[in-house]
Amino acid sequence: MDLIRLATPRDARDILAVYTPYIENTVITFETEVPSVEAFASRIENTLEKFPYYVYVRDGKILGYAYASPFHPRAAYQWSCELSIYVDKKARHLGIGTKLYDCLEDTLVRMGYLNAYACITYPNPQSIQFHEKRGYQKVAHYHQCGYKMGKYLDVVWYERFLNAHKADPTAPVGYIED
Repeated sequence: MDLIRLATPRDARDILAVYTPYIENTVITFETEVPSVEAFASRIENTLEKFPYYVYVRDGKILGYAYASPFHPRAAYQWSCELSIYVDKKARHLGIGTKLYDCLEDTLVRMGYLNAYACITYPNPQSIQFHEKRGYQKVAHYHQCGYKMGKYLDVVWYERFLNAHKADPTAPVGYIED
């Protein structure tokens, strides 16, 4: 049985099992060392204070996760957030990422966020195609701003409006649980 549910710090070990291959074997994340389970649990807990953090579960196993985080800490950015998603490499191309993003974006819309951003290591045609298919547009390209696995890496930023931009917007509300 498949389900998407809110992550908890107790999921840290299983979520980290999805994330670790990306750290160790790819340039998709700029993280270079695998965090401890305790440190990762703390990340989840901190995220859940203000943002949604979802896991995709099939037959009791976490196959992917997606969460939002602040785009920038200054108050004027409060209507913007950054999204992150990782799917178990063995479970890619099964629609899991689409379902996770659908859930995540729907929650962010209801919370009142206006802009969603995705930072993508370039080139990464699969992630770029995924985001463009969802209506994200490229808004920035930074050259050789990271270094991992013996090479300099570019990043591109993609943006999507989640809600209409109105004069005097109301601040986003805290995390809304279904």
